Amino acid sequence: MVLMKTNIILMLMGVELIFNAANLNLIAFGRNDPNLQGQIFTLFVIMIAACETAVALAIIVNLYRHYKSIDPTQAVELKG
Repeated sequence: MVLMKTNIILMLMGVELIFNAANLNLIAFGRNDPNLQGQIFTLFVIMIAACETAVALAIIVNLYRHYKSIDPTQAVELKG
C-alpha cells in the first residue's frame, strides 16, 4: 500500500495505518496479560508514531519548498 502511492501524504497515512493496526493487536493480546505490558508497549508505539509524523511532515514541507510538488517520483536528486 505504501510503495504504490504517488503522493507523500498518502504514503505517510499508510504508515500510520500500519502502526494503528499493530497497536490494536497489542491491545487485544495484552488484554489477557495481568501486567499490562501490551498497553505499555502500545503507548510507546503511539509516541514513536507521533514523533515519526512530526519528522515526516517537516521533510514533506522541505521537499515541497524545493520541488514545488509532493510527488515522490520528482524527488530523485538528494543533494544537500
